[in-house]
Order: sequence, then C-alpha cells, then structure tokens
Amino acid sequence: MFSWYRQVSKLERKTFWACFSGWGLDALDVQMFTLAIPALIAAFGLDKTQAGLISGVTLVSSALGGWFCGAVSDRIGRVRTLQLTILWFSVFTFLCSFAQTFPQLLVLKALQGFGFGGEWAAGAVLMAETMRNEHRGKAMGTVQSAWAVGWGGAVILYTVLFSWLAPDMAWRVMFVIGLLPALLVVYVRRSIPEPERRAAPPASADSVPLVGIFSPALLKTTLLGSLLGMGAHGGYYALMTWLPTYLKTERHLSVLSTGGYLAVIIIAFWFGCITSAQLLDRIGRRRNVALFALCSTVTVLIYLMIPLTNIEMLVLGFPLGFFAAGIPASLGALFNELYPAHIRGAGVGFCYNFGRIASAGFPVLVGYMSKSMPLGEAIGIDAAIAYGLVVLTVLMLPETRGRKLDAIPA
Repeated sequence: MFSWYRQVSKLERKTFWACFSGWGLDALDVQMFTLAIPALIAAFGLDKTQAGLISGVTLVSSALGGWFCGAVSDRIGRVRTLQLTILWFSVFTFLCSFAQTFPQLLVLKALQGFGFGGEWAAGAVLMAETMRNEHRGKAMGTVQSAWAVGWGGAVILYTVLFSWLAPDMAWRVMFVIGLLPALLVVYVRRSIPEPERRAAPPASADSVPLVGIFSPALLKTTLLGSLLGMGAHGGYYALMTWLPTYLKTERHLSVLSTGGYLAVIIIAFWFGCITSAQLLDRIGRRRNVALFALCSTVTVLIYLMIPLTNIEMLVLGFPLGFFAAGIPASLGALFNELYPAHIRGAGVGFCYNFGRIASAGFPVLVGYMSKSMPLGEAIGIDAAIAYGLVVLTVLMLPETRGRKLDAIPA
C-alpha cells in the first residue's frame, strides 16, 4: 500500500511530511470547536442556530482565505504562503481561548478560518507540483488522511480535558493548545524549497489568477469544480459539525462514550483516505469520487434516520467515517490537474474553498431545521442532498488521472 513512498525522492518525502503535518494540525484546531459546541452553548447562552452560525462564518472566512492565498501563492510562491497561513491560523486559534462574548468568539473564529483555508490551498498546490505524476493521487490522498490524525488528537484532548476540568475552563485550554502548529513553520522554512514552475504566459487579463480561472476556456471547469467542492464540504460539515452534539444530546452519551464513538469514525476516516488514495491512481478521479459519494449517502441515511441501538451505531460508525473520507481525499489531485501553473493556486483555492463558503449554510440549516425535527434527521437530509450534488458534478468533469502538470496548456 505504501510502496510508492519508497520510490520517491528525499525532497518529495520532506514535502509530503510538511503538508501532512500542516493538514493534521489544521484538523486539530478546527475539530476542537465541533467538540466544544455543547460547552460553548452553555458558556455563552447560545442556541443551536447561533452555534451553527459560528461554524458557518468560519467556513465563509476559510473560503475567502483559500481564494486569496491561492492567488497569492501564484505570485509569492507556495512555500512562503504556506508559512504565513500556518502562523495565522495558529495565533487566532490561541486567541479564541480569551473570548468573553459571542461576538468576540465569532470574529476570532472567522479570522482563524481565513488562515485555515489559505493553508490548504498553498499546501495542496505545493504537494501536487512536487510529487511525480504516477504517485500524485496516492500521495495527496494520504496527506488528506492527516485530517484523521489531527481529529483524533482533538478527541483525545477533549476526552482528557473535559474529564479533568470544568467545561468552561476545558474549552479555553483546548484553544490555547491550538498555538502549537506555529512550530511547524520552522521545519517548512528550513527543509522545503519552492518548486520549479513553468514561466507564465505574456501579461493579459487571463494571466491574472482570479480572472484567468473564469476565462472562456476554463469557465465550465471552474463552475463544476466549485459545485463539487460545495457538495463535498456541505456533506462533511453538515455531518461532522453536529455529530458530537447529536451523540451527547440525543443519544445521551457521556464524554468518554462520545469519544469512543468518534474514535471509531476517525480510525475509519483514516482508512478511507488511504483506500481512496490507492483507488485514485487505479480507477481514476471521477469514478472514485462518485463511488464514495454514493456510499456516503446510503450510510448517513441509515446511521441517522433508522432507529439503531448504541452497539449498532458503534459498528456502523466505521463505514460512516470510511466513506466520508474518500471525497475530500480526491479533491487535491483532481483540482490541481485542471489548471495551468500560472493560475493553479487560484483555481485550486477557488474550487475547494467556494465549496466551503457555499456549504457554510449547511451547519446553520441543520441547526435551524432541528427546531422542528430531531437533530439526526436534519443532519441526514442535509448531508444526503450535498452528496447527491457531488455525484452529479464530478461526472461532468474530465478524467485527469496521470495528467502531467507541465503539459496543461497556459
């Protein structure tokens, strides 16, 4: 499964670990919020719609960060942009621990999201341009599995801190620990050179990153990629933002039990990313995304809409996490292979992060719908709609498996 790793160069391995670490630490910071939602509701007197609003605003700001930083990486380089974004989201995660009111937390989470979105855009393009063509899908899918590692770290922190400390203190300590990713910048700065890129075409309107991705030749690609990103993120965030709250408030699980159920899903998420990484270079990008989206739809509906015992939910948690992983694990390779070098950062950042900004309504909608129906049903309906959109859009995009990035015409 990992034989490809032995075939790549020392530079490719260093880049892989830099991006893997960055994405894992991103997950640590982001998933801490979803786990802390019940404590934040109690601390600030929020309702579920307001809690969903924080998540939605964070997604919107991360989309803006991805758009902006993707385009910036086309100008100042992938590595420098990666360093700046890691520092940004680490500092604002730390500052969230000092929030005293709902508006303060809302603003700080929005600023954190800006760096979070930018980090993925810069890191994904850096990884794609460094890794050789035949292993790009496997490498980038494996990097996505770092999300499970960071998510697992967040659950461990949640379980330990909320077992030892009062809830109002525990969530603040979690966000203080969010400053740790800033240390990764030291490694990136010393170990990772800027990848070589083909020269940009002569100056024109289409050579401006955020303009070029909407040129006539790329408009359809950008629109379909954006809708694909919206469906992928909408399904994931509708499910994962509210799942800890669902387990605690509707299934009435304790802190330790909630951590145990999430552990099964997180382990499955890691395996799903690794499996998707292998399939990307075997059956292609389109078939892989469509397969995982269809399976995710069926699994989510069974998990949330059918009465299950706690043991049955624990067992079904594995396929739930497994299939949810396969779609995001595919997007980095697919989006990078759709755009030429001089606007690749802007294209990847826009498609991936438009999905975030458009999907920001899904967590808010779940919170609103839960006022008139059980929370589990609200999550299931929203997630199923989002994954259906993934299937429709990915089948209208070209297959890019094995495509040489330097061969994409400018």
